[in-house]
Amino acid sequence: MQQLQTSSENGASYSKYYLIIAVSFVACLITANIIAVKLADIAGFILPAAVIVFPVSYILGDVLTEVYGYQRARLIIWLGFFCNLLAVIAIWIGGLLPPAGFWDGQPAYERILGHTPRLLAASFAAYLVGEFSNAFVLAKMKIASNGRWLWARTIASTLVGQALDSAIFILLAFSGTIPLRGMFAAIITQWLLKSAYEAAATPLTYLVISYLKRKEGIDVYDHAADFNPFLMS
Repeated sequence: MQQLQTSSENGASYSKYYLIIAVSFVACLITANIIAVKLADIAGFILPAAVIVFPVSYILGDVLTEVYGYQRARLIIWLGFFCNLLAVIAIWIGGLLPPAGFWDGQPAYERILGHTPRLLAASFAAYLVGEFSNAFVLAKMKIASNGRWLWARTIASTLVGQALDSAIFILLAFSGTIPLRGMFAAIITQWLLKSAYEAAATPLTYLVISYLKRKEGIDVYDHAADFNPFLMS
């Protein structure tokens, strides 16, 4: 296997595998934001239903960074952000449209799909910080470890990314509305559960990464990568 010691811009082309991972990432993100409105009781823990799919976006983010490099992962992170923004705008406009006289679902539509600006801002900020932190940590650890200990890289990057994601969302969304102790408990619970989710999926992550590296014939190391998250190239 060719081991690329350059940035991801000199790595893989936009192959069918890259596109499949990218589309799956975006689908998980949008789905998670739609179903997050439901609160579920899981073994006594109150969590948003998004917990069943949102951690998958971190797993796919690990796959993108490990195989294709930080810069290609960055592209998909921003693509996910703008696709989610488009979905939010479309849902908002849909709520503004006058309902048909015989349709009585407007209150339900607004309750389930209507999001306050504060919650949306918290969600977007948490997503960007969490995903970019996850990709950055994994890429840097890959260089430092010379590509060894993939399990340690995926778990460590998830611990950092999910911690920031959970903390930023809870603090921005609920500060002043619930006690500090309650927010801290919610942050820890979400962080541990999401991290455990990815840790349990490590064997599957290994299989996917190994398969893609073999099929694509690449293994990108981000020695020359620019880690500025705001670059779109």
